[in-house]
Amino acid sequence: MTSPADHDRTDKSIGALLNDTVRYLIRLVRGEVALAKAEVQQSIRTAITGLILILVAVVIALSAINVLSAALVGALVEQGVSHVWAALIVAAVLCVVAVVFGWLGVNALKPANLFPTQTAENVRRDARAIKEIVDHDPTH
Repeated sequence: MTSPADHDRTDKSIGALLNDTVRYLIRLVRGEVALAKAEVQQSIRTAITGLILILVAVVIALSAINVLSAALVGALVEQGVSHVWAALIVAAVLCVVAVVFGWLGVNALKPANLFPTQTAENVRRDARAIKEIVDHDPTH
């Protein structure tokens, strides 16, 4: 049989355990919020980089159109003079560069690259751990 002193000690340890559990959960939630915030900030940086790359692609494409236009006009006027072919080569290279920058920018903006995957995985892991603790709790 337990004495009243033993009963008080058990209540205090249960209270202490509950207090520790609440503090742990608060720390866990704060950590997950901080991680989510960091991932969102990284996603914003990735999106900004993608937009900048697209802008660069547009500027280069516009330059390429100008060069191609000048080359076409030159080709029609000169009909085969070497500076026309040089202009065509430059324009073609600019087009390739624009396509590469555009492709990189579009890839940076894909939802899969912007989703906070690490936070989502941590939340799933934490939920599994809490479920296991609750499932194996002898008081339930």
